[in-house]
Amino acid sequence: MIEPPTQSLPTERTGTPAVLVRDVWMDFPHKQGSQATPVLEQINVEIPRGEFVCVVGPSGCGKTTLLNIIAGFLKASRGEVLVEGESVHGPDPRRIVIFQEGSVFPWLTVSANVGFGLNHVSAAERERVIQHYIDMVGLTGFESAYLRQLSGGMRQRVEIARALAANPEVLYMDEPFGALDYFTRFKMRADLVRIWQQEKKTILFVTHDIDEAIQLADRVVVLSSRPSTIRLIMSVPLPRPRDLNSPIYLETRDRILNALGMSLRNGINASCGSHSDASGNC
Repeated sequence: MIEPPTQSLPTERTGTPAVLVRDVWMDFPHKQGSQATPVLEQINVEIPRGEFVCVVGPSGCGKTTLLNIIAGFLKASRGEVLVEGESVHGPDPRRIVIFQEGSVFPWLTVSANVGFGLNHVSAAERERVIQHYIDMVGLTGFESAYLRQLSGGMRQRVEIARALAANPEVLYMDEPFGALDYFTRFKMRADLVRIWQQEKKTILFVTHDIDEAIQLADRVVVLSSRPSTIRLIMSVPLPRPRDLNSPIYLETRDRILNALGMSLRNGINASCGSHSDASGNC
């Protein structure tokens, strides 16, 4: 039986939430005369400052759409988003998005990419900030390298360094490790947790990987298939680094899978029976 969403928040964090999503609905219009496609329905999420939250759900359920609404790239059909108490009406340099495909500039060096948004500070401060974040993401010695000389994981480190150097209030991440190989993803997760613990930034991270979400997040928001509603908001009460074989870890994974209607034993959607496809979709 699927439990109703639990809205428990960390008790030590008070005050204005970093992100507040109130009754957000989203429909995508079709051509003239045809009915709109409902994507999101009645989404309510509150993220305290400094929290790491992951959003998971079936492929195509609207995870990225929700992130784009929160980041200001899309306008919801209904409802509102508040970031640091301010209504979101468009993108804001105080909130930065890191995409899976990357958006660093290939014609610039690592240092130039990291310092791209720092022209408002003195030259000495700019160099200090650049070096600080290059060191933090483990790219010391590659300051003068171009992106073609870097691996995929290293390019994502440049993305993270550039985002942090701009000192955003909130960091949005849309499957940033999805194109990386298994071992690189695993290392990047550990590094991201370390960086987050140092920087204390609020992070909203979209992923299709349940294990990734449990390894990273304070809480996991589980979306249903489209039109998406919140099936579960679950705290992950595990110290970091997380033991992937601990009973609490396995129980957390099982509860998220159950919320998605998935069977761990046979890998199919429990609500579809034998009619699901190879991906577990009805």
